[in-house]
Amino acid sequence: MNLTTIKDARIIKTLSNAPTQERFSMLLSRTSQISLFACLISLLPINAMAATADRPNILWISVEDMSADIGCYGDPYADTPRVDRLARQSVRFTHAFATAPVCSPVRSCLITGVYATSLGTQRLRSEFALPKDFRGFPELLRRAGYFTTNNVKTDYNIRDEASFIRATWDSNGTTAHWRQRKPGQPFFSVFNLMVTHQSRTSVWPTERFEREVAAKLSVERRHDPSLATIPPYFPDIPSVRKTLARYYDCISVMDDQVGEILDQLREDGLSDNTIVFFFSDHGRGLPRGKRVLHDTGLHVPLMVHFPERYRALAPSAPGSTTNRLVSFVDYAPSVLSLAGVAVPSHMQGQPFLGEKTIRSARKFVVGARDRVDEVFDVARSVRDHRFLYIRNYMPHLSWMPPERYSDSSTMRRDLKRMLKDGSLNETQLTYSSPRRSREELYDTNADPHQIRNLATSAEYQTILTEMRKRLADWQRTSGDLGFMTEPDVSVRFGNMAPITAARTLDRQLLNRIVSTAELVGDPTAVDQQLKLLTDPDRAVRYWAAIGLVASPHRAVTVTDSLKGALDDVAPEVSIEAATALLRLGNSDRALGVLTKHLESDPVEVVLHAMRSLELLGPAAKPATREIQQVLQRAAKEETTAGAHACWMFVRFSAEAALSN
Repeated sequence: MNLTTIKDARIIKTLSNAPTQERFSMLLSRTSQISLFACLISLLPINAMAATADRPNILWISVEDMSADIGCYGDPYADTPRVDRLARQSVRFTHAFATAPVCSPVRSCLITGVYATSLGTQRLRSEFALPKDFRGFPELLRRAGYFTTNNVKTDYNIRDEASFIRATWDSNGTTAHWRQRKPGQPFFSVFNLMVTHQSRTSVWPTERFEREVAAKLSVERRHDPSLATIPPYFPDIPSVRKTLARYYDCISVMDDQVGEILDQLREDGLSDNTIVFFFSDHGRGLPRGKRVLHDTGLHVPLMVHFPERYRALAPSAPGSTTNRLVSFVDYAPSVLSLAGVAVPSHMQGQPFLGEKTIRSARKFVVGARDRVDEVFDVARSVRDHRFLYIRNYMPHLSWMPPERYSDSSTMRRDLKRMLKDGSLNETQLTYSSPRRSREELYDTNADPHQIRNLATSAEYQTILTEMRKRLADWQRTSGDLGFMTEPDVSVRFGNMAPITAARTLDRQLLNRIVSTAELVGDPTAVDQQLKLLTDPDRAVRYWAAIGLVASPHRAVTVTDSLKGALDDVAPEVSIEAATALLRLGNSDRALGVLTKHLESDPVEVVLHAMRSLELLGPAAKPATREIQQVLQRAAKEETTAGAHACWMFVRFSAEAALSN
């Protein structure tokens, strides 16, 4: 039996739960809203209704490493006819944002509806546990009768990911498809398109790109580098133009792949009862895109197509746009809402679609940057409709640090060469500079490229204060675990899921840890950091040591205090103290401390020490033998079944150090 609208179904459910006498009273007041047939159906038991419920199929088409660089978002350089056609039939969101500028933390958030920073999964390829009652939201759909498929990427960044995947998906892999379901069974299907990934757009050698990607396009559809628009934070050089053209070629191939999936949906006669999402997992896989907290790293395209029969679930008409702020943490509860499945109380997102839509839209969204591959970092962002605020807790590091994988790009190597020879202008240095501001504030309306930092402007201090408060409130309410290192979390919480253990932590301690992190980059904070270097809590000591690494202070008292910290029981404190001493030119014991940690366990400690040696450059030359040894160890561990993925990052860092 088909009801006239989803709205009718909600009314009927209310009626069927009411006492008989009340039903007739309600029917008299609702006859203008529902059909007589639906009124009669309402008198049946609710179980009979559930058996004939008209539930939508839901299709996710997610693409890798792509900003809103498509025609329907106003990009004239893009060639995306199929996605543009889908946009004309969909609700297009103009303010959708990823929660992180890199894939794994994003995927752990998308699949759980919980911030990666709350789960402890905010660092790339970490392996922390989830609470037993935390499920991938498709598992909840499975329990409700949906057939769930994922083609093909998982990468959820959690411990025991294999069992999590088995529980989440009916079918997972390169052949996973809705066509494998039982006849008439509703489905939730995900297709992850890799052709726009950073590997294709900027890392693969030209020959491989031409063979595996460009060959899929006609000559007429190839992008002319001379016509590319160069953002002001890039120099206008051949490698930049070629990389941008290559990126847009990948987008064109992606557009064809989207068309193939939609064609299959139509061929199977499913277009009329399938809600289709199209979005990317974070910003473009180019320099100053992926890995940064600016809009180029977090702002993503999102469109949702509602066929006629489910139009009542749509926030607006086909072909319309909405500027509602949407975060990736909202996607899981929104899909459950569309499917009529209860949203678990632990989910942190707000449904923006379906029956459970939160009418009071978000006022801001939050982003988080933490360790990516071998690159250590901690930064947070707050974005509302107009302003973007970024808080850099490691301002002594660049937005363009050494990255073994990204540095395979010719464009990245050219940017580094120009930085070294001083040929980048002030605007280009906003990305490439060796250091960055502790705080960044941008008016995204007046400054869409986010190159004019307003954080020190007297005119914007009220806004700056409000953004700081929003970030602090979110960190407190969400339980941001980014200020504890991976070894710290492992020792402090043991095998307990970090999000569970964090609830037992003293809030005053968490405030002290964050307050110590906020001192990094403050030239007046050295004396305070020296005192905190002996604090009882290892996370406080760690951030005090980071602050001394970031400080140019060379006082004897600083050196003496750092020497005392070399023997800290927390390896992350010992490593940062050694790094600070080496940067001050004092290598008596410091270099030996770092090389000793290369022999340590767990792998996160090895990676931390190796990265510190890499960034020392020529000063690490006396440790060449030890670096060669850890490279051999990493290469061996990397090929061992079940080995931690961080061994690959140890290899990246060791290779870079030796090449320096």
